[in-house]
Amino acid sequence: MAVFASGRGTNLEALLEAFPQGHPLGEVVLVVSDNPEAFALERAKRRGVEAQALPWRGRRAFEEGALALLAERGVDAVLLAGFMRLLSPRFVVPWYGRLLNLHPSLLPDYPGLRVHERVLAAGERETGSTVHFVDQGMDTGPILLQGRVPVLPGDTPQALEARVLRLEHRLYPKAVRLLLLGLAFPPPSDLEERLGEEAARAFRALSPREKPLYLRAWALLKAWGREDLVGPAFLGRAGLWGRAAFLAAHLLGGSDPALLEEVAELPPEVRAQVEGALRVESSA
Repeated sequence: MAVFASGRGTNLEALLEAFPQGHPLGEVVLVVSDNPEAFALERAKRRGVEAQALPWRGRRAFEEGALALLAERGVDAVLLAGFMRLLSPRFVVPWYGRLLNLHPSLLPDYPGLRVHERVLAAGERETGSTVHFVDQGMDTGPILLQGRVPVLPGDTPQALEARVLRLEHRLYPKAVRLLLLGLAFPPPSDLEERLGEEAARAFRALSPREKPLYLRAWALLKAWGREDLVGPAFLGRAGLWGRAAFLAAHLLGGSDPALLEEVAELPPEVRAQVEGALRVESSA
């Protein structure tokens, strides 16, 4: 994996901690920054990870240099962690599905900059962070995983930023694990063929925050050899195995642990698959 960062690199540090050299799922082999003074580069060097500064001289020049580095190092996933530049379709399109970003709000709310000031000005009682696949827009790609924190009375933008940042240090590695385990992917382009026209329309009508749950359940059914259930009945949760997949998908996304009580009620064969998925993710 490669990480792109423009500043302090605290989320980079969390990723380096979660995926040290030799990790069985994957490791960070390259850190790239558009800012030669970024402390993220120093964090990488301290961990023995290659750090490359590509000073910003325009988007085309940066992307050409970055793409060459990615190809030379054999990178197969790119993680944006505090990277403050918008990448062009020339970069995004070939990496779509393998290019993640972390944004400090509950997307699709509050894309862009000055997030915490805007959250406080709006009087929100809750905020959070979103890991999403990068597409050609700004903070518009399909959501992979979200986490939430409260907005407390008397919060300042700085206090709220610190609370969200602590969440992000847990959230981003968890999302990357799901990606590397094959349990996270953007919506396929052939939804009609895979689900049928009616179910594909229903899937597209889901909110951006609902879709990741269905995609995780889809990936689980595929891993269990039950992808035949991903058809018109899928949105209805497809019987016993569908229910199991959605329970596991909820839990993998960090939902209420009380759902484990429902897992315990599943038949042994089905329960074993759910528990296996949870065990693999937690140990990865």
